[in-house]
Amino acid sequence: MSIEEVTEKLHLNLAEDLLARIQSGQATAAELNVARQFLKDNGVDSLAFQESPLMKLSDILPFGDKEAM
Repeated sequence: MSIEEVTEKLHLNLAEDLLARIQSGQATAAELNVARQFLKDNGVDSLAFQESPLMKLSDILPFGDKEAM
């Protein structure tokens, strides 16, 4: 197996394992942080739109003035 194939397999397995832990509700804070960093490292981001989970999260966090966002 080439290094590219190994890397691809590790990447896929990590993504699948993190997803399973999060979906099961058993992910620890450390695992959620790993998932956050994994997404960031892979250029995955999201825009908050009305009624999205990201917007709901931002509604409950103390970010200050929402008009400045």
